[in-house]
Amino acid sequence: MPDKICIKRIFYHKFWYNLNLKNPKTFNEKLQRLKLYDRKPEYTQMVDKYEAKKYVASIIWEQYIIPTLWIYNKFDEIDFDKLPNQFVLKCTHDSGTVIICKDKKNFDLQSAKYKINERLKINYYYLWRERPYKKVKPRIIAEKYMVDESGSELKDYKVFCFGWEPKLIQVDYDRFINHKRNIYDLNRDIQPFEIEYPSDKYHHIKKPICLHKILEFAKNLSKNIPHLRVDFYIINRNIYFWEMTFYHWAGIEKFFPEKWNYTLGSRIKLPTKKK
Repeated sequence: MPDKICIKRIFYHKFWYNLNLKNPKTFNEKLQRLKLYDRKPEYTQMVDKYEAKKYVASIIWEQYIIPTLWIYNKFDEIDFDKLPNQFVLKCTHDSGTVIICKDKKNFDLQSAKYKINERLKINYYYLWRERPYKKVKPRIIAEKYMVDESGSELKDYKVFCFGWEPKLIQVDYDRFINHKRNIYDLNRDIQPFEIEYPSDKYHHIKKPICLHKILEFAKNLSKNIPHLRVDFYIINRNIYFWEMTFYHWAGIEKFFPEKWNYTLGSRIKLPTKKK
């Protein structure tokens, strides 16, 4: 199915109104248009979980990259005896496939093998028509296991950049209990809207001392890109790059209230010519 037709169908079944590609106004509509017409070869490297580390290290510094333990082409290549007691497995070609091992003695090897092998069969591009993923080589990456001050999870700081400028910071937390996300401006004022998941204005998230550095990195990585979300972890005041996303949740998350979908959409300046 051609990209345009597929994207229109996905959009309609999510929001129950027709996608306006000729004159998009909302954040979600403009992300669909960027999927179709903003295509650059380097985008593929930027979404590859392994190759993105090289890309980011060339712009910021390697010390801000989560250490890679090993890279594999298939699950049966993994020599678990060579991995530490705690580690993380990810697929390089998709989004969301993360398997955490906190103790090798209790690690469900068969379940992990099944999940990863199923994901390796999928070309992530065909799910939402995010073209940068189309040519990413499916591989498995083993990374160092890390947690933040909670001792149980990693809060990620997602920086929304519009026209090379950081404007909003989304913080997700309690993902394994009751997933919530707070959205802040650069002054750390919580914003009066939600994207898909509820926020909690009474849940205090301390301002990271290194926030200015995160914003600087996000700005440098988003150069010449109409819209980019850059994600970081902060562990013991240390910054670690997580991933870059061109289309926040494929542009199909709902805004509450909806007017903010238009507000964020107005901040995306689309390329003047189709590419």
